[in-house]
Amino acid sequence: MNQYLADLFSLEGRTAVVTGGSSGIGRGIATALARAGASTVIVARGDARITETVAELTRTGCRAAGVVGDLSSREGIRALAEAATEPFGEPDILVNSAGINIRPPFAEITEDDWDATMTVNALAPFLLGQRYATGMADRGFGRLIHVSSQQAHRAFVGSGVYGVSKGAVESLMRSEAEAWGGTGVTSNTLVPGFVLTPLNARLQEDPEQIAALAARTMIGRNGLPADFAAAAVFLAGVGSSYVTGQSLFIDGGLSVH
Repeated sequence: MNQYLADLFSLEGRTAVVTGGSSGIGRGIATALARAGASTVIVARGDARITETVAELTRTGCRAAGVVGDLSSREGIRALAEAATEPFGEPDILVNSAGINIRPPFAEITEDDWDATMTVNALAPFLLGQRYATGMADRGFGRLIHVSSQQAHRAFVGSGVYGVSKGAVESLMRSEAEAWGGTGVTSNTLVPGFVLTPLNARLQEDPEQIAALAARTMIGRNGLPADFAAAAVFLAGVGSSYVTGQSLFIDGGLSVH
């Protein structure tokens, strides 16, 4: 990388925490940040996938570590927030990619469904961001990056509580952008289209539905985790210092087609 590109995009000397970083979009983003130079902490529930992801990154010369954590309770979120600082210190970059997708018919959504979804998808990003951003502001640099959903902007294919939680995340992002404005801390959101990940494995069992979703894009295909790499590196680096409170659609044009 030449010096001009390094000044814009290199993450050397930075530390990142990526929730949901062992699979799907989170893994794609974690890989991109690590390969751009950030010391990257992979946070997820499953030890085996964390170990595999960290090993893969280490083989390519990256600095990576894993933390097993549970975002389904306030206590779990707080414990994870502290544990994630142990490998490399306080983070400069937080990526909230972990999520759960519970979608019973709307009339059958329970209070437990609501609580579980909102805790993992919305409360965890709030508490983690609140925990880390103060230190980011003190150091004069910080990046809060959220992974949202089309369903934060429009209801389709049974949005349910999942859509509500992602709408909350985008409002959280704007509130964070306002709260930390002028401190060197920014908050932005990546909005996927339909991406082939384990989170929507059930839908992928229907080839016709998959083809129909691809046809709704302008590119003519569904998304892949690697499609988020460049945007994540941009939002995590110094080159995006004047970008905050924004939702960047990585969706092949699906949202405007």
